[in-house]
Amino acid sequence: MRQRALDRFGVGAIVFAGALAWAAAGAAQTVTGQARAVQATGLGTTTLADTGTLGGTSDARDATLTIGSVPSVLSGEALRAVTVGWPDQVASEASLANLTMTVGGTGISAGVVLARALAVANTPVTASSTVGELAINGIPITVTGSANQVISIPGGWLIINEQIVSASGTTVNALHATVFGVADVVIASATAGFSSF
Repeated sequence: MRQRALDRFGVGAIVFAGALAWAAAGAAQTVTGQARAVQATGLGTTTLADTGTLGGTSDARDATLTIGSVPSVLSGEALRAVTVGWPDQVASEASLANLTMTVGGTGISAGVVLARALAVANTPVTASSTVGELAINGIPITVTGSANQVISIPGGWLIINEQIVSASGTTVNALHATVFGVADVVIASATAGFSSF
């Protein structure tokens, strides 16, 4: 599991992490990391490809599904989530392809959905998302790339590149669809946080 996660983030990131870890030796660190491809809440809560919470600075977790679905809500392919902790940083990523979703009667689809969060010691968290071929009820939607782009849908909204900052880290949700009183669905969520003291 650890080897696949390290391969994904690349050798350059590992060398960089090692150099920074040397300088930070002796300091105590607190890390936050988690990634999930899907979390759908309606009558209950269902998660797909969820790494769980990162256990520390030397932990790596991943979760994958070839095909995932929540009955009557969504389906997707190539669901993947990974979170990795190093002595000086945390990297998390979640993605899926060929999303088809119906939330409160509104059809939402995307070719690819990806969220990334990187927390490096003594720097702000970097969070981003990619959403390709997004459509609502078959109508193409322009994704601006800006944080927290809101699109109104009947009974609620769709937030693209939702970014939530807290004391423990930053969470980026590539897509977050809410229809009040019916469903709340997050697609591709990545959380990363790092603090030294």
